[in-house]
Amino acid sequence: MARFRYRAINAAGEVVKGDITALHDADLQAQLRASGLSLIRASKLRSRSRRLASLPTRELINMLFHMQMLLRAGVPIITALQDLRDGADSLELRQVAASLMDRIQNGSTLADAMAADPGIFSEVMVHLVRSGEVTGQLAEVMEELVRSLKWQAELAAQTKKLLMYPAFVTVTITGVVVFLMVYLVPQLVSFIRNMGQEIPFQTRLLIWLSEAFVNYWWLILPAPVVAVMALAAAARANEQVRFKLHQALLSIPALGPVIKKIILARLTDSFGLMYRTGIPVIESLGYCEKITSNLPVRAALVRARERIANGASISDAFAMENLFPSLVVRMLRVGEATGALDDALANVSYFFTRDIDESIGRVQALIEPVLTVVLGLILGWIMLAVLGPIYDTISKIRA
Repeated sequence: MARFRYRAINAAGEVVKGDITALHDADLQAQLRASGLSLIRASKLRSRSRRLASLPTRELINMLFHMQMLLRAGVPIITALQDLRDGADSLELRQVAASLMDRIQNGSTLADAMAADPGIFSEVMVHLVRSGEVTGQLAEVMEELVRSLKWQAELAAQTKKLLMYPAFVTVTITGVVVFLMVYLVPQLVSFIRNMGQEIPFQTRLLIWLSEAFVNYWWLILPAPVVAVMALAAAARANEQVRFKLHQALLSIPALGPVIKKIILARLTDSFGLMYRTGIPVIESLGYCEKITSNLPVRAALVRARERIANGASISDAFAMENLFPSLVVRMLRVGEATGALDDALANVSYFFTRDIDESIGRVQALIEPVLTVVLGLILGWIMLAVLGPIYDTISKIRA
């Protein structure tokens, strides 16, 4: 795929200039003819990069939806990709479509063509497309992928919603405390010290903290950032540290259970998607392990897959790991007993989706009053430490 700069003439005899993406000279002329232009001259522009590192989720969903609709209508893959390349508004999407066309025209299957861009098409997606090509259900696979990507995008939005508000309130509280320690408290320290009486412990502690903020703010403020960066570096370098961090993440009060549900929801959705397209259970779980970033959950999946390979049922294997709630295990057991495991997995995905919505609502309803109480306690302690000595002095004067 290359970028060309062209000069052409339209039906009115006017010279038109522009840039266009095409596979080769013949493809360039075909695109211009389709636009009612006759080529005069063209030159290939130097390309900075032939392969995109990634594609926004919205564009990927648009691409798969476009292909699904055309494939259902009986349009060949090459024609569907050509239509996408010529009609897409996004330059990145046109580049991806043109790259896939080029590889397929050189003899690759659609799955193999996608596998050449691992930053855009995940291994699970490639495997599902390959399964759809083998079984003749490519349009159905595309439909399932579109549904799954939309659902995962909504899940990601819910996760951000869950984390953003506590982060914002925490930053606000930190800013208020820093302002009080650096600006307000130092103005009252000299007055308190000049009262000529013994300063209570809590007031001495407040003065010490204030002086520490004033004198060592350059060390205190970046300390949390440095600590997080050091912890992240240690996690990248040592898998045991990363395992402990992921374990601690799932143990955070209120937030941990919701994060675990989000991980398991994505896991069951991917598992159900692969199972419905005909991929064997053991192989599906193997791919689920690869897309699960949380190490404790991944380790539990590995053990569950080994048990299933040794003859255990899916529900029993998951029950032994305490990975899923008991209700989910019962749903899987009923699905296995009735031969409708795909329906059971769909119900599990729905169960998690609804439960996550309710859990996020409960956590958000809990976080606001908790953080408000924390801020109130901090402000109350500061006011008590400042006003306590002043009140004692006034009481002695009255006496």
